[in-house]
Amino acid sequence: MVVPSASPFRGKKARALGIPVIDLSLDRSQQSEQIVKASEEYGFFKVVNHGVSKDIISRVEREGLEFFSKPAFEKQRAGPPTPFGYGCKNIGFNGDKGELEYILLEANPQSISERSKAISDNPNNFSCTVNDYVQTVKNLASEILDMVAEGLRVNDKSIFSKLIRDVDSDSCFRINHYPPISTIDSSVPNLFDEQYSLNVKPTRIGFGEHSDPQILTILRSNDVGGLQICLHDGLWIPIPPDSNQFFVFVGDALQALTNGRLVSARHRALANSAKPRMSMMYFGAPCLNACLSPIPQMVSSQNPRLYRHFTWGEYKNAAYSSRLADNRLDLFKIQL
Repeated sequence: MVVPSASPFRGKKARALGIPVIDLSLDRSQQSEQIVKASEEYGFFKVVNHGVSKDIISRVEREGLEFFSKPAFEKQRAGPPTPFGYGCKNIGFNGDKGELEYILLEANPQSISERSKAISDNPNNFSCTVNDYVQTVKNLASEILDMVAEGLRVNDKSIFSKLIRDVDSDSCFRINHYPPISTIDSSVPNLFDEQYSLNVKPTRIGFGEHSDPQILTILRSNDVGGLQICLHDGLWIPIPPDSNQFFVFVGDALQALTNGRLVSARHRALANSAKPRMSMMYFGAPCLNACLSPIPQMVSSQNPRLYRHFTWGEYKNAAYSSRLADNRLDLFKIQL
């Protein structure tokens, strides 16, 4: 069910905005329509009644908190991120920086089991916990993608989900930890104040503006704010945290597959909190040789093809060689 946010915010463009919320306990056809609408308008929505147990969520959160509470020299044994492993401050390979530390893992049991040896004092417990979580949110992502196909009236309802269910899927799992900034400069505006104009460039970035290159992202964070999404008109809005629910982002790959009908959401995380923030993301991606050009059902004389044929491997290379805020899909557009 798409419902408005309980607390409207005010900024330079004064208005109240509803955050799309999809209730997965409702009629499936209704869910499908609402998911497509939210993906078209925002590229982002929250899901409730998702069926993921609190135990699975809390277990993986405890593993993350235990790792990030270690001394720096111990955490560094799990790095550097190449691209998988432990990283701090540096995001990617092109100079982007943020006020965070993170673990990035391949979302497959064998790789997680191997890397857990450098991450946890109890690697078997860590790998079992993370693998349980990854499998659960992968199933959630697959269900959502099936409903996307249904909402788009595509005959093959698994056309998107089978890309991330592929045994050679390039999906990954990431835990971001934003340490607290206990001393806030009084000269810096409070970016969480609803009275503050959200179009002003923030001074403390946890993770800079970007869209996710994969097909779909399933995000869960603790009860500390910081996440913002950018609307089509350029207005940044804060997303109230909800540790019991999941947030879903359309990725660049899904935008390409749907010929631009669904839009990837540009978002960022701010780091001006006196409390630590931790978020966990499952990035559902296809195998490297999977084609990301628009599926035939999304192309017509009224909606001509926007993107040329390219593979996930090609797009991934472009993403890794670009800056965080670059619009990478523009490189694959057909020049009319």
